Amino acid sequence: MHKVLAEVRTWHRPLMVMVSAMAALVLVAAIGLLVDSREVLNESVWLKPFKFATSFVLYGATLAWLLSRLRKAKRFGWWTGTVFAVTGVVDVGFIAIQAARGTFSHFNSNTDTFNQVGQRVFSSGVIGLFGASLVIAIMLQFQRVGDAPLNRAIRTGVALAAAGMALAFYLVGSNGTETHTTDAYGRPVTLGGSHSIGAEAGGPGLPLVNWSTEGGDLRVAHFIGLHAIQVLLAVVLLLSVLAVRVVWLRPERVRARLVGVAVIAYTGLMVATASQAFRGQSVIHPDGQTLGLFGGFLALSLLLLVFTITSARRQAAVPETSSNKVPVGGRLKV
Repeated sequence: MHKVLAEVRTWHRPLMVMVSAMAALVLVAAIGLLVDSREVLNESVWLKPFKFATSFVLYGATLAWLLSRLRKAKRFGWWTGTVFAVTGVVDVGFIAIQAARGTFSHFNSNTDTFNQVGQRVFSSGVIGLFGASLVIAIMLQFQRVGDAPLNRAIRTGVALAAAGMALAFYLVGSNGTETHTTDAYGRPVTLGGSHSIGAEAGGPGLPLVNWSTEGGDLRVAHFIGLHAIQVLLAVVLLLSVLAVRVVWLRPERVRARLVGVAVIAYTGLMVATASQAFRGQSVIHPDGQTLGLFGGFLALSLLLLVFTITSARRQAAVPETSSNKVPVGGRLKV
């Protein structure tokens, strides 16, 4: 435990401060979910801060760790991470304050001064978060920060996270819809956009995440992309643990290829849910086009998985012979 804590202390400090603040907000929002009965559009005012804070804890800690492993342009990386940390605190802080006020953070078009200033800062913050994520993703494409499987997971995971972050531009901007509703105190609010496409704001949604069950919802693909890096790092960890017992998993190239297969399948999931949302289709009611799109990615992934495993097992089964074994202290003679 002492070694783990010592390692964590070397991570990007501003990001870890942000992570600590977000962890505190998770606790506050969780208490709010239990004791505060106020609602906006049929969900607790504290649900959005809870979800955002949880996501930023996971993503922020991952970025803090990644930036500590940079070998080049470390100072530039530090400042990029700091921009993300400051912007994250400001943006999620605005979401929390609006929740405490019993009103909306996203799409709120009301003309009171605090909301108008907050909306401008909030929208600008999305650019800062995406820009910092994109810069870090580009930096990691040109640096080796681990073995082949870890390096592949990091590069593709951060790239997918940046793509998921890009969807936030649509989520915070007007998407052509306008809804007249009320806040938690019954005061009128005009929403200049919606998370959903082809469904009314505040309609039925999945438990906890509240993704629409009646229309398309880009938050699904946004969430999948944002947390790609954590999923792929978990795949790397699982493969490393299995490699202790499974001989054919021990070569780096084999595990790197398997991580690549996971990337294809995960990308397919993100692309399919984004396409589904843009067509106004609920995540729980996929049509033939959605199933075909994901099925194509899945079939390709399974084909590559079988090929990779078969090839790796064949290579591991090749016995050492006099033609491929080098004598101790000498060279093979031809």
